[in-house]
Amino acid sequence: MGHLSTHVLDTMNGCPAAGMKVTLQRLAGASFETLKTLTLNADGRNDGGPLLDAGAMAIGRYRLLFEVAAYFRARGVVLPEPAFVDVVPIDFGISDAQGHYHVPLLVTPWTYATYRGS
Repeated sequence: MGHLSTHVLDTMNGCPAAGMKVTLQRLAGASFETLKTLTLNADGRNDGGPLLDAGAMAIGRYRLLFEVAAYFRARGVVLPEPAFVDVVPIDFGISDAQGHYHVPLLVTPWTYATYRGS
């Protein structure tokens, strides 16, 4: 059964990005609609399990918004205004509603990387 998940690692501090806010959106026509907003748990994941479970998975264009600058500021990191990396948007497509889509994010206040995980 298909599902969508994410996991965020703070590579500046070498730990999961506990407390980071994340928004999941889906493209609807010409604009994105918010499906859910969540705060990552101590493991840098969603407490409620998958972001989309098998019943909610649908083919389409999606966006995850990761509130990176706010997370690092909350950890006491002094950042310039505006921050170099503020909100990280990751746009991706789901082409198989039965597939497993994992979107991890590795992040510092100055860089980020993502990939399709397993």
